[in-house]
Amino acid sequence: MKDYLDELEAEAIYILREVAGQFDRPALLFSGGKDSICLVHLALKAFRPGKFPFPLVHVDTGHNFREALDFRDALAAELEEQLIVRKVEDTIAKKKLQDAKGKFPSRNALQTFTLLDVIEEFEFDACIGGARRDEEKARAKERVFSVRDEFGQWNPKLQRPELWSIYNGKIDKGENVRVFPISNWTELDVWNYIKRENIRLPEIYFTHERECVLTEQGQLMANNEFLNLDENDRIVIKNVRYRTVGDMTCTAAIESEAYSVDDIISELKEAKISERGATRMDDRISEAAMEDRKKGGYF
Repeated sequence: MKDYLDELEAEAIYILREVAGQFDRPALLFSGGKDSICLVHLALKAFRPGKFPFPLVHVDTGHNFREALDFRDALAAELEEQLIVRKVEDTIAKKKLQDAKGKFPSRNALQTFTLLDVIEEFEFDACIGGARRDEEKARAKERVFSVRDEFGQWNPKLQRPELWSIYNGKIDKGENVRVFPISNWTELDVWNYIKRENIRLPEIYFTHERECVLTEQGQLMANNEFLNLDENDRIVIKNVRYRTVGDMTCTAAIESEAYSVDDIISELKEAKISERGATRMDDRISEAAMEDRKKGGYF
């Protein structure tokens, strides 16, 4: 008997195959985080025993967690799939951009420049990502096939209907589509799927002891060489885990005793705030922070 995870899985596999059928040069954005790991798992079900009809692509800000990067490299090598990595620091040097400042310097805004450059370099016409509608209100506005103009920009008022799961990938030269196969999944769905499929993840998602900086707002930031701390900052050692894995400079940990997937599922059932709302400092710049970045080309 099918359950709801079967339905979500079937929808995601259908979307991945639609991408392969409708586009000439797609790519799957792969960071080593749980959502993109699930996408790779779904791609295996969609296309094995053949090779993926797209490379794995990561825009590396230089501030990523080492655990996620090591997992990214190991999984791509194990699957023998192409992994393309482009670095934000190279874009900063090439375009003479101003690097991020402040105590917690996030490169998320600069990441857009590198993403648009790699799309142009390889002429990608579709980029598959693991964004979900439950993460943030701007992402809740997004269609599964989300068209970007020739400048990589998104207009939330100009989106295509997707009635009866019919996806229109027709684009003009220079445009591209961002595709979200797990858009209809929730964070809890992802973890239930990880449990059912026995999907391996970086250990950073599970409780471990870590040295953290306690912010004025009570967030726990990983103490690392990219932060600009002063003598008044408080360093603490806590048992923490990460609900989402972004940059070390803008992603907070949560105190937790969740050492297993079952523990995490139980913890999430009691959670009152989304993973990004709880842990991503860059989303707190303004009410429209994410939407503004997406309009400029951010994923």
